[in-house]
Amino acid sequence: MARLRAPDGCPWDREQTFDSIKPYTLEETYEVLEAIDARDWNELTGELGDLLLQVLFYAEMAEEKKRFTIDDVLDRLSNKLVDRHPHVFGDVKADTPGEVVRNWQALKAEEKKKQQANGGEASKHGHPDSVLHGVSSAMPSLMEAYKISTRVAHVGFDWPNIEGLFAKLNEETAELRRNLEEYPEPGPQPQSAAAIASARGVTVPEDLRGRLEDEVGDLLFVLVNIARYLALDPESALRKTNRKFRRRFEYLEDKLREQGRKPANASLDEMEALWQESKQQEKR
Repeated sequence: MARLRAPDGCPWDREQTFDSIKPYTLEETYEVLEAIDARDWNELTGELGDLLLQVLFYAEMAEEKKRFTIDDVLDRLSNKLVDRHPHVFGDVKADTPGEVVRNWQALKAEEKKKQQANGGEASKHGHPDSVLHGVSSAMPSLMEAYKISTRVAHVGFDWPNIEGLFAKLNEETAELRRNLEEYPEPGPQPQSAAAIASARGVTVPEDLRGRLEDEVGDLLFVLVNIARYLALDPESALRKTNRKFRRRFEYLEDKLREQGRKPANASLDEMEALWQESKQQEKR
C-alpha cells in the first residue's frame, strides 16, 4: 500500500482520501456478508482480503499525515480485547454469554467516562451517560433499531414475553389501518395504478403521508424486536428473503422467456402459478 501511494505508484491510489474510500468500505463489507450468507468460503477468502485492504488504506493515509500507523491500530485493538475480557485475561468471573455482554457494556461505559474526564472529543451520539450513547444513526436503519432495542433491553426496558410483542404488532397494524381510512379514494393502489390516480388529481395530504410513514416505521421497529427476541439478525433475515425472492422471480422470468414472453406480457394469475411452481422446485 505504501508503494501504491508513493509518488511513482498508482495515480488512482495516490489521489484517494478518507472520504473517497468510504463508499468502497461499505461495498466491501456487504460483499463479505453476501459471501457468508452464501457459504461461499472461497469467495469469502477474497472478500475478507478486500475488506482488510480498506483498513490498510486508511492506516497508510493516516501515517502519511503523521496521525497514526497500522501498528497503532493493532495495538489499540489488542489492548481493547484484553481490557474487555477480564474473565479471560483477569480475575473477573463470567460463565454465560449474558454475563460477558453485561461486563462488556459496563467496561465500555467506564471507558467513555474516562475519555470525557480526559477532555476527549464530545460525543456525536447522545449524552455519555445515556444507555444509547455510541449507537450511530449512520448505520443501516434495521441495524440501528436492533442495537437500540438491545441496549434498552439490557436495562430491563423490554417486553416480558414474545406475546407482548405480537400484541404490539397487532396494535401498530390497527393504527396503520385507522390512518388508511383517511386515504383518498380509490385508496392505496399498486404503483402503476397510483400513477394513474395521481394523473387524475388524487393526492395524499402531507399530514396523512407523514402519519403513515410513522406507523410503517413503528411496524418495522416491532418486527426488529421480534427478531431480537428470537436471537435473529433482522438484516440477515431480510437479505435472505431478498435472495429468495430474486431466485423465485428469476425462475418465473426464465419460464416466460422460454415462451417468448416477459412478465409485462403475462397475467398475474400466470405469474402466480409460476411463482408457486418455483417454490415447489425449491422443496424438491
